[in-house]
Amino acid sequence: MTVEYDLEQERQFDYTALNKDQMIEHLAKFVAGLWQIHPFCEGNTRTTAIFTIKYLHSLGFSVNNDMFERHSWYLRNALVRANYRNVRKGINSEPLFLIRFFRNLLLGETNELKNRYMMIDAPEDWKMPENEQTENKYRTSTEQATEQVRALVLSIGKDHLTLKQMMEKMNLKHRPNFIDNYLNPAMAGGYVHLLYPDKPRHPRQKYLLSVKGLALLNEIRTKED
Repeated sequence: MTVEYDLEQERQFDYTALNKDQMIEHLAKFVAGLWQIHPFCEGNTRTTAIFTIKYLHSLGFSVNNDMFERHSWYLRNALVRANYRNVRKGINSEPLFLIRFFRNLLLGETNELKNRYMMIDAPEDWKMPENEQTENKYRTSTEQATEQVRALVLSIGKDHLTLKQMMEKMNLKHRPNFIDNYLNPAMAGGYVHLLYPDKPRHPRQKYLLSVKGLALLNEIRTKED
């Protein structure tokens, strides 16, 4: 599988039907595959981290290098565990640790990121507690979308809307109230982003849902059904 093929697959990938768990798992799998290519003699993890930050920006997430720097050794080991297999010894690849990193980064969770949990054949007192070992059990996120944010996400849907169009769809007329209570929290939470993020005053500027916003949209619509 070539680099070009991997990237083209990702460019065409549709996030709109995913919930937040599926979204994180897909992103972790994509980044793990990208790191596995190893195009350089050294610095592959740093290069992957920079690419990941830029890619997440393109998807509407507001992230910086802080967590990548603070947990650089954990990230490197998590990437190894997400790729390493040894059939003879009965060892399979394990994406859980990388998924935990991305859940903390993108969902504001507080999963423990400990290198010792990733060790194969680790001493008993170094192993992850049993109640933390299942992939579907994470620490509860402290971030909750407000009712106003949820209403805005539902209103935008899969469209690209101007500020005026969003207010009209929601039947709201007080611009400052809309910006303070709906738009700004949605953008700060990473649910909504600009069509032209590098040019905030672009004459054709519009707002659309980020991948995170699409995941929330899907959750809202699933509950309604």
